[in-house]
Amino acid sequence: MSLILFDDHSWENLLPLSYTKPISELRVGILTIREKWEKVLKMKGSALTRDYLSEKFPSVIEKENILINGSLLPNKDLVKAIEGLQAGDAIKKDGVILAVKTGNEIPDLHTLSASEYPGSVDLIDFPWKIFRLNGQEIEADYQLLTSGRKSAKLSSTVNVIQAENVFVEEGFKGEYFTLNASPGSVYLGADSEIMEGSVIRGPFALCEHSVIKLAAKIYGPTTIGPHSKAGGEINNSVLQGNSNKSHDGFLGNSVIGEWCNIGADTNVSNLKNNYANVKLWNYPKNRFLDIGLQFCGLIMGDHSKCGINTMFNTGTVVGVSANIFGDGFPRNFIPSFSWGGAAGFSTYKIDKAFETIELVMERRGVELTKSDKAIYLHIFKETEKFRS
Repeated sequence: MSLILFDDHSWENLLPLSYTKPISELRVGILTIREKWEKVLKMKGSALTRDYLSEKFPSVIEKENILINGSLLPNKDLVKAIEGLQAGDAIKKDGVILAVKTGNEIPDLHTLSASEYPGSVDLIDFPWKIFRLNGQEIEADYQLLTSGRKSAKLSSTVNVIQAENVFVEEGFKGEYFTLNASPGSVYLGADSEIMEGSVIRGPFALCEHSVIKLAAKIYGPTTIGPHSKAGGEINNSVLQGNSNKSHDGFLGNSVIGEWCNIGADTNVSNLKNNYANVKLWNYPKNRFLDIGLQFCGLIMGDHSKCGINTMFNTGTVVGVSANIFGDGFPRNFIPSFSWGGAAGFSTYKIDKAFETIELVMERRGVELTKSDKAIYLHIFKETEKFRS
C-alpha cells in the first residue's frame, strides 16, 4: 500500500511557500507534514501535486493507496479513522476532502462522495497557520521523535530549566547557554550547535546540522529547520531549512522558506502601530486579505535574500528568488524575481538568478538539477504578471 499526499486548493493560498514544493513538504513543528504522516502510519509517502512539480515530486501509485490531504496535520483520532478506511471510503470536513482509500486508479477528488468526519482537524491552508500552529506541532513531533528513547546529555555548563522537557540528539554541541523548557519542549537535533550566551525559551526545535549564533535570544514557539543558522532576536517563527538569519535584528511571527538569507540588522515588524488586524497578500484573490491576527511579520519564498539593515513592514509577503536592499520600507507584497527596494523594483533576470541559486546550493554540497531549473523557470514565467 502507498501513502500519497495530495494538494488541494490550499496550494494556491499557501503561495509563495508552495511555488517550489507540494504542501506536504512544508515544515511545521519539527517535521514536514509528509514526515509526520510517514511516522504515524509507518509508510513511505509521495506527493500528488501540480504538473510542473511532478518530475521532482513524483507520485508512487500501488494496487492500494491511501490519499491524504497534504495540508492536514495528524492527530490520534484522525489517524485511527484513516487506518479504518475500507477500499472506496473517503472522509471530509466542512467540504474539504481529508482522506481516501482507493485502488490503483486515482479518483477525481473534486467530485468524490465522502462521509463527514466528526472530529477536530487542523489544516495548514494559509502561510500564517505555520507559525500559529507551530507550538502544538513541536509538542506533537517531540512525542513522535522521542518516545521510548533516551536523550544525550548536555554539558554541565548549560543552564537548563525543566530538563525533563529537553531532548538532545547525538552530535549536538554547545556550552554556556540557557534553555527554559518550562513553557514547552525543546528539541536539539543531530549535529546541531548552540553557541555561548544564547537564551532560548520553549517550545523550540533546532533541526539537524543547524547553528544558533552567539548570544541569540529566541522565544518559542520557534523552529530552525535543518542546515540553517540563526541569531539575533527571534519570536514564534519557522525557518524551513537551509536558510540563514545569522545576525542581530528582529524576526517575529514569520515563515522563511528554504535557501533564504536575512542580512545583518534586518528588522521585521510583526505588529501594526494602530494594533489593527494584519492584511496579507493572497495570490488567488490577487489582493490583501484580513487574516484576523494582530501579529504577523514576514512570509518569504525560497531563495529570496535581503541586504543589511532591511526593514519589513507588518505582514510583508516576498515571493521566490527576490533580492531586496536599500533604505526605507519596501512595499508589503514583493513579487518573485524582483530586484530592488523602497525606491522601486526591476526584474531579477532568470540567468542571473540561476547563477546565485547555484552558488548558494553549492556551498552546502547540493546540486541545482534540471528539474529544479524547470520549476524556477515556470515560476518566473507564472509570476511575470505580478512584476508588471
